[in-house]
Amino acid sequence: MLSSITPLGERGRASRWSVTAAAYVISSALAGALLGVLLGAVGSVVPDGVLGSPAVLGLLALLLLLGAVLDLRAGGHAVPSWRRQVDEAWIGRYRGWVTGVGFGAQLGLGFVTIITSTTTYAVYLFALLASTWWAGGLVGLTFGLVRALPLLRVRRAQTPSDLHDTFRTLRRWAQPVARVAAIALVLSGAVLLAAALTGVPA
Repeated sequence: MLSSITPLGERGRASRWSVTAAAYVISSALAGALLGVLLGAVGSVVPDGVLGSPAVLGLLALLLLLGAVLDLRAGGHAVPSWRRQVDEAWIGRYRGWVTGVGFGAQLGLGFVTIITSTTTYAVYLFALLASTWWAGGLVGLTFGLVRALPLLRVRRAQTPSDLHDTFRTLRRWAQPVARVAAIALVLSGAVLLAAALTGVPA
């Protein structure tokens, strides 16, 4: 997706990259926040003691730990997901800001395109466990922003060589970032498992 919205490409389509990028980031953040609000609201109507019960926390902990293993051993390829991608035919067909909104919203929701890491499912779980609409919204907002902000990395790429260097840097960081995400899953799973075993609220 990063290769689809670049200063070079937007200039060639007579669009302003800054406008398209802003629409992309904002819509991703808002879509993530909306999903988080909905999940938090659902969590708020679950009877007291259910989401925080040792059995549920233990199950969620095991799922997170399993997800970390899948991410590390299979590079995300074993994560349950459908294979849909954003429709790149939108580029050039619609105005830049429309494409930015459409691409960003799908990115912020997470589940409407291919899921390559268990951290996406973990975000949904934590928004649900937040058990309030505002806390769930905050989780979703953070998720949407984090997913969209890498686009800003291409803002200074004005030549094909610049783009090549930028994407090479992003590829170099892909594995370290994936490891950090897996470690975060392990730590989150450990916290939930400890809460389940000790009876201390997570």
